[in-house]
Amino acid sequence: MTAPRSSPAPPSTRERIIAAAMGLLAEGGRERVSTRAVCEAAGIQAPTIYRLFTSMDGLLDAVAQEGFLIHQRSYRSMEQSDDPVADLRRGWDQHVAFGLAHPYLYAVMYGRADPDTPSYAAVTANEGLRYAIHRVAEAGLLRVDEPFAALSMTAAGIGATFTLLATPEADRSLEDSVRMREGFIRSIVADRPEAPEAGIIGTAAALNALLGTTDVLHPAERALMHVWLDRLARARSVDGAVPPA
Repeated sequence: MTAPRSSPAPPSTRERIIAAAMGLLAEGGRERVSTRAVCEAAGIQAPTIYRLFTSMDGLLDAVAQEGFLIHQRSYRSMEQSDDPVADLRRGWDQHVAFGLAHPYLYAVMYGRADPDTPSYAAVTANEGLRYAIHRVAEAGLLRVDEPFAALSMTAAGIGATFTLLATPEADRSLEDSVRMREGFIRSIVADRPEAPEAGIIGTAAALNALLGTTDVLHPAERALMHVWLDRLARARSVDGAVPPA
């Protein structure tokens, strides 16, 4: 005799409100997400919104966090390959595709950033990018230090996505995203580990990435080595050129 399947739990009031706000956002942007419209869509009274989210801004913060969770799931569905640079390219493409598919949600996610109260989902998304950059460093292909690579890729990816969103759809071309992506990749990634342009920066970044895999050094020595390697990985001459190997 087969045991009866339990029915999925009905969505909570909080989940219903967030879903209603996301639906309204997708229909007509931020202006569509009014207190009255959310209440009608979710079948609740206005005080419920303020009890659960404090304000409409609080509700939009919850919508942004849900957007990051959806975004994370799309990244997790990607299989990691043996080529960290190819995976970096795929991550860029995934990011841009998400923004173009969910323009109003993307604007709430990345246009309302609050450095004082970053969401758990946003922090996790940034950790995923740092891991992808770290794999490039481990391969000895990173031309800059890891923190700068992650920061600049975040800025470049968000900037590219907002630029495409601001372009009329009839004039929009994903080839522009590819060209921006490749220009960015060339700025932080060397062609191969032994390439002269990688030089001391690429070598220091790679060694810094691998330093945690050895127990030869005392923790204090390892910490000091991290400081030295990070300084080398961040090195630039006065005119901004990469120091020679």
